[in-house]
Amino acid sequence: MVLCLTLVCLFCAAVLGGVYALTYEPILRANENVLKASIAEVLPEGVEIGEYETIETGGKNFEFYAATKDGDEVAFAVKSTTIGFGGPLTIMVGVLSDGTVYNTSVVTCNETPGLGAKCQEKDSHFREQFKGFGSDKKLWVTKDGGDVDAITASTITSRAYALAVSNAVALVNYLTGNAPSVDTYTGASLKKDESNVQEEEEK
Repeated sequence: MVLCLTLVCLFCAAVLGGVYALTYEPILRANENVLKASIAEVLPEGVEIGEYETIETGGKNFEFYAATKDGDEVAFAVKSTTIGFGGPLTIMVGVLSDGTVYNTSVVTCNETPGLGAKCQEKDSHFREQFKGFGSDKKLWVTKDGGDVDAITASTITSRAYALAVSNAVALVNYLTGNAPSVDTYTGASLKKDESNVQEEEEK
């Protein structure tokens, strides 16, 4: 019995190892293609995109790409992650050098299908409202006194998305010297009543 179980475990381990070896490169290339597409989507046309850079600030690690035109930095693509309703929510945020949001794109999302997952829809009002978002507006949902219209019945996801954008803008302002430091957050909201939000998210 022990011998049989050992042989079965070894066989299963070998199969899993073989599948991993066969799929590793294709999965890696697919992820790279998604990342490249996200970067291109959030930056202005005609810019030259540099290699990725990393920086640790405000208690978080950020990955970003500087975009130049005629030798001047005109925008940044920032990979920003917060915690949504279904776990980590990672988006790519394109921010112009003056701190204005150019566009956003979802990289990874584990939100509820039909609810929070709507944040991935390219032409949705939720995604479109971030275009041109400047310092004259607050990157909070309206329920918290901000200017972001939340996805219906998905307040936690909306807060997480807005927070990821806010963190990216804060980083760009720091990189361009428009802010002396970066004050970032990792949660899905700066202020919320967890019990009420959970009930609303699940409706």
